[in-house]
Amino acid sequence: MTASAIATGFSVLVIAYFVLWNVSQFLMAGVAALQLWRYEHRRTPRNRALVARLASPPLVSIVVPAHNEALTIVETVRALLTLDYEAREIVIVNDGSSDDTLKRLEQAFQLVSAPVAFEQPLKTAPVRGVYRSVAEPALVVLEKDSAGCKADASNAGINAASGGLVLVIDADTVLEPDALSRAVLPFLEDTTTVAVGGYVAIANGSRIEAGRVTDVRMPRSWLARFQIVEYMRSFLLFRVACASRNAVTIISGAFGLFRRDAVIEVGGYDHTAIGEDMDLTLRLHRAFRARRQPARIGFVPLPVCWTQAPEDWNSLRGQRYRWRRGLLQSLWRHRRAIANPRLGIVGMGVLPYTTFFEGIGPLLELSGYVISTAAAILGVLNWSHFRVLLAVSLLFGASTTLIAVFLSDVGTGRYLRGRDLAILLTAAVLENVGYRQLNAWWGCVGTAQAAAGKKGWGAMTRKAF
Repeated sequence: MTASAIATGFSVLVIAYFVLWNVSQFLMAGVAALQLWRYEHRRTPRNRALVARLASPPLVSIVVPAHNEALTIVETVRALLTLDYEAREIVIVNDGSSDDTLKRLEQAFQLVSAPVAFEQPLKTAPVRGVYRSVAEPALVVLEKDSAGCKADASNAGINAASGGLVLVIDADTVLEPDALSRAVLPFLEDTTTVAVGGYVAIANGSRIEAGRVTDVRMPRSWLARFQIVEYMRSFLLFRVACASRNAVTIISGAFGLFRRDAVIEVGGYDHTAIGEDMDLTLRLHRAFRARRQPARIGFVPLPVCWTQAPEDWNSLRGQRYRWRRGLLQSLWRHRRAIANPRLGIVGMGVLPYTTFFEGIGPLLELSGYVISTAAAILGVLNWSHFRVLLAVSLLFGASTTLIAVFLSDVGTGRYLRGRDLAILLTAAVLENVGYRQLNAWWGCVGTAQAAAGKKGWGAMTRKAF
């Protein structure tokens, strides 16, 4: 076989990969549009009143693991205190912070020591102190030794939680005022619901006052802008489509509402897992399906919370390395679930899709760009094949992203200003030229790190809201 035939065959393989990916995105967009329409029609005053007018609404314990979060922790707590859902407690887990996280909380909320014994069904690093707020009775702060991971801190908060439902969020997350009301509704509508995730939006560039996002604007950083459209595509296409078939395989660590007993039953978050959120979601699926017990994992398709996206190269690169290692570790740990008919659509559809397009995809994409470009320059590959590859990967990729932007803007109306909408559309197009290829490279590096057994999360640079 000649070098030209090999190069042509490889380019056809890469083109087929891009075609399949983009076709799947278009199909997901159709499903997402239908689900958004249905959600908007369900979100009537009567349905909202179902939560607001309950005599005894389910108590929700909001668990916030915090490690060196002095810059944002006070704003996060203030946002939680302004929620329109009254039956809630806030459990802040100060996970061995070396900065002023605890001091900021003490000053802002008048904390006092309140030693109390509680069951600890999930093993964690030692809890050294429990504090309550004089100003806000619903606020509890745990002071614990750090085990070096968010999973351990989350488990400590779940142990201390009083509510039957537990919401686990990141310390830099700002919730929408009605986030809990919207997330609790699926538990009331369907008693088999064990977990609910939600659309996480990016707060960079927006104004936040008194713990609320009061003015949504596009950030100045192009890195943050690219991540906004990236989040739209991920949450509004893939996750909404999965949710329509009860096949959500990851409840984001930024916002995850769980039935406490279900989480404890499967052992809580695994402190050895890099992608602890995906690992827990898959264990919930496997546990309930193994005993043929109905269980639903829902998803709220409109923004329920806001989080900070990294705006510097080092933090973004490190985040993507970790995400990659977490994905591959989860797929490897749950490899027996892939193509397993006992897991229904999760095993036969979503996990194989994730393995191919997210697991193998970055390696195939990057090698496709590099090898096809080199082959075309050397004259081994016909330039027409090369142009087709670029058209399929760049133009089709931009079109699927634009659909996600359209669905987001129709559903939320967040970026309706002419300038912001223009920037958003520009970012949706430019994201496919450079940024996507960079992500593929980071995915390859993350794969090498996973193969070498690298662990840990490391630090990300935060900014005050």
